[in-house]
Amino acid sequence: MNITNGILLKIISTLLFALMSAAIRWIGQSVPLGEVVFFRSAFAIIPIVLVYAVQGRLWSAFRTKRPLGHVGRGLVGVLGMFLNFAALARLPLADATVISFATPLVTVVLAALVLHEQVRIYRWTAVAVGFLGVIVMLLPYLDLSHLWQREAPQQTLGAVMGLVGAICVAGAVVQTRRLTDTETTSAIVLYFSLICAVGGLLTIPEWSMPDGWQLAALISIGVLGGVSHIFLTESYRLAPASVVAPFDYMSIIWAFVLGYALFGEMPTRLVFVGALIVTGAGLFVVWREWQLGIERAKV
Repeated sequence: MNITNGILLKIISTLLFALMSAAIRWIGQSVPLGEVVFFRSAFAIIPIVLVYAVQGRLWSAFRTKRPLGHVGRGLVGVLGMFLNFAALARLPLADATVISFATPLVTVVLAALVLHEQVRIYRWTAVAVGFLGVIVMLLPYLDLSHLWQREAPQQTLGAVMGLVGAICVAGAVVQTRRLTDTETTSAIVLYFSLICAVGGLLTIPEWSMPDGWQLAALISIGVLGGVSHIFLTESYRLAPASVVAPFDYMSIIWAFVLGYALFGEMPTRLVFVGALIVTGAGLFVVWREWQLGIERAKV
């Protein structure tokens, strides 16, 4: 355990993820979505494989007892990736990032329904408050009357995609918990990236030939995703999850800064209010998990 280094790696991870999201935001309106998904997944494999090879864990990354479980997680996850990337192309960076923080709230609900985990009134209350924060953030986009028309408002469409994407990612998280019973972390990461890369590759008839800057951005998206995932995994190895998890919310700060610096985007008051509500609810869930961990340790 090295808590300081664990926290530092987690903060670096959130910054790299935010930079990746900014690159997707920049390129998302000029490059087909499936092409972005492919590069994000395929080029993320390179740093992951290199690290596992150096650590002598490469073979364990390919060994699996539940291939269909990986396929199920990958299908839900790649759908979430498509939706989240589509949301990033249509929404301000901060808005899309904060909406994605509905994922931990949905995960609590799915964990109770699918995994039959015991969720007490404290966490249900936090989930309800968190969803209230999500609704506050979505208020500017809640005019759904034109959603199904050909000229649907792009930001309204993006907000809906971001919320559904957060639900899909929560489903992938729940499936990940089920896989950890028999599968190594390296196998879960590698097979997810491979399945998502195949999902993006299936859209190749719609691809366009990127110019030099677009190609550099696409490769950077993948490499940033892979390296940030490595830092994320290592942070949880060096420090307890209850200590590291709250630093997820650094992503909101990075998104505000990068959105303003790169795109001149200034979040509305409702986004600030919603972000505070969601962050508070999420931190309460983390704190409650920490409390339950202490209680279980005493038994």
